[in-house]
Amino acid sequence: MPQRHATIACAAAAAVGALALSLLPGTASARSADSAAPTAAETLRVADTSPAVLAAMQRDLGLSSPQQAKERLVNEADAGALAGRLQQSLGRDFAGAWVSGAESATLTVATTDRSEVAGITAKGAKAKLVSHTLAELDAAKAKLDRAAVKNSSVDAPYWSVDVRTNTVVVNAVKPAAAQKLISASGVARDLVRVETISESPRPLYDIRGGDAYYMGSGGRCSVGFAVTRGTTEGFATAGHCGRAGTTTSGFNQVSQGSFQASTFPGRDTAWVATNSNWKATPYVASQGQNVKVAGSTQSAVGASICRSGSTTGWHCGTITRHNTSVTYPEGTISGVTQTTVCAEPGDSGGSYISGSQAQGVTSGGSGDCRSGGTTFHQPINPLIQGYGLTLKTDDGGGPGPGPGPGEGTWAAGTTYNAGDQVTYNGSTYRCLQPHQAQPGWDPVSAPALWQLV
Repeated sequence: MPQRHATIACAAAAAVGALALSLLPGTASARSADSAAPTAAETLRVADTSPAVLAAMQRDLGLSSPQQAKERLVNEADAGALAGRLQQSLGRDFAGAWVSGAESATLTVATTDRSEVAGITAKGAKAKLVSHTLAELDAAKAKLDRAAVKNSSVDAPYWSVDVRTNTVVVNAVKPAAAQKLISASGVARDLVRVETISESPRPLYDIRGGDAYYMGSGGRCSVGFAVTRGTTEGFATAGHCGRAGTTTSGFNQVSQGSFQASTFPGRDTAWVATNSNWKATPYVASQGQNVKVAGSTQSAVGASICRSGSTTGWHCGTITRHNTSVTYPEGTISGVTQTTVCAEPGDSGGSYISGSQAQGVTSGGSGDCRSGGTTFHQPINPLIQGYGLTLKTDDGGGPGPGPGPGEGTWAAGTTYNAGDQVTYNGSTYRCLQPHQAQPGWDPVSAPALWQLV
């Protein structure tokens, strides 16, 4: 079985990643990637990061060198872990967190409680006092989601929680359509604002030359990430690319497999089970480069992120907003992440990755890779959790999903959300960052992912 088949056709999907697997310093700002002995975070996010990803980051994010790209990844990892700890300590007063800066990845944490400002600053983050908690913003967006069932319009195609402005933003080609949706939702006007855009997004599955995989109908999409379900191998991709039962062939028109499950609209998730000619590998492939996938820890707003697709290859940008809803001509999907990464038709289903951490699969967007654009990806952790899949992160010789070496409820292969609690070696831990657990990422070994309760 040719290795190129497995690499291009079976790259695996998990979601989002600011991973640091070591005790953190007391700051979320710059720490040179080669200034000290490598930490586990640097090993996973930097040492395993492909030169192709570093080169794309340097090109698209205006960085001076691959070393600066490495430093940014390390600092974003540290910032993401610190954000998780501060979210737990702030509780209901937490109003969101984001990183900024081309290299330093300075962390800002918002709170509604003035008395918490000094504590946030003491931990090494910037503090911002705001009016609305993240829970209030999420609740307001949920009202817009419900109103969109009867009032959705491609003229007001997407809306999302914007933690940086402490509002819910409705993006509209025609502001009147946004106002109609807002009025129908009953959301308080101080919680929402309207931004005018020039173009509506669309799913990116049109047929163009060059292939990742073909659907039975003749359309073309891109593989997301390799996954397994028991002994079955396959890959995660976008739901709009095919329905359950749709057959697929690989980039070379060789029979590949079929869609096992697909959701679109509502979500944009799917997975394809492949036949014995195709082998799941822990890589994302583009332009002859193998990019290793080491996990699926979710990155913060403002963090760098790169995308691989069969039309445009590698391109990078930053995460603009999580918890976004988008209305395509086919209907509305919710829970996607908005980014500044460009994409074009045929890139749908392809991989979003931060360093070596899988983030999601390409859904749709507007613009192109010549003029720039806005894109949306379906986070990978909810996708693999919903279908009972395991992200492929080893070459086949490593340990598979199952309990770790300690005693308790924590288990490798399980997808954990922020706030989930597990027991391990007689202690209780709370999850800080969404991820699918890997062997060696137990709560004792990965304090950036788990906090002792």
